[in-house]
Amino acid sequence: MQKKGNKYGTHRVIEPKGVLPQPANKLDNNMDEIWDNEILIDVQTLNIDSASFTDIHNYAKQQAGEGASQEKIMEEVKKEMFLNVELQGKHRNRRTGSGGMLLGKVEKIGDALKGKIDLKEGDRIATLVSLSLTPLRIDEILEIRPEVDQVDIKGKAILFESGIYAKIPTDMPEKLALSALDVAGAPAQTAKLCQYGQTVVILGAGGKSGMLCCYEAKKRVGVTGKVIGIANSPKSTQRIKDLGFCDIVESNCVNVPDQEMTAVLCTKDDGIVYFFSMATSFTKASLGAEGIGSDVNMIMGNGYTKGHAEFTLQELRESPELRKIFEELYA
Repeated sequence: MQKKGNKYGTHRVIEPKGVLPQPANKLDNNMDEIWDNEILIDVQTLNIDSASFTDIHNYAKQQAGEGASQEKIMEEVKKEMFLNVELQGKHRNRRTGSGGMLLGKVEKIGDALKGKIDLKEGDRIATLVSLSLTPLRIDEILEIRPEVDQVDIKGKAILFESGIYAKIPTDMPEKLALSALDVAGAPAQTAKLCQYGQTVVILGAGGKSGMLCCYEAKKRVGVTGKVIGIANSPKSTQRIKDLGFCDIVESNCVNVPDQEMTAVLCTKDDGIVYFFSMATSFTKASLGAEGIGSDVNMIMGNGYTKGHAEFTLQELRESPELRKIFEELYA
């Protein structure tokens, strides 16, 4: 008889008791037995969020020492990832607080969920909840792909009853779908926020979420609107120029801390700032805006909005140019 679990996964919280899995300091990542409302996943790939992977990579370079080889740096990345999971029972970056998501195969479904969800053992899924709240065990790190923030592993993970997921579509490569689903909340929220005739500025326009948001924003603002893309490297700047979704393209850096005021300063009074990067500090954004007398409306990005997974995958189906770039980068 399987033990009865809490819908939101509080039964896996070790410390401190009484909190939800995301803010918890440590989760139980014992995969020998599952609770009755859990899904056990055989993990193939971790898709680390951009802010987290950038931080881990920079930390690894410091640990490896000046002039260290790429091989040595990747060994330090592995150590940091193993340590995150050893200390917390999940992969939550200890400095940024963010996680990512994963790709894997359903290994076992708890008795209380059987027949109540559209999954069966053997289905391939991407979890649409953060690794910062997902019980995870890493047995072996097989490959790190720093250019796309993905890490192939051998390991197990738990999806709680409240956790959302997407079945991997059959009309595109798995890792292509994974890269898009990782940021699915951003383009779906962009569609809700952007209106005809608006001027929209997108920081990080050449990244995963940025390219999808540029595509969606251009559709929504129409011919009388304007989309300004700000990218964070010469390569990503050229990438977004080539896609043609932006009317103007500039360069900046956005997947690191302290970019909040760039976004605020780009926004007129009564305008909307939508923060999606996991490097965003609410304190810096709100107090910084107050400090310069900026009357902007701030929205902290929620990685979930209804229908966001299918919405984002559909963008790749609609735009051959976008899909081609994503296939080159991530598939």
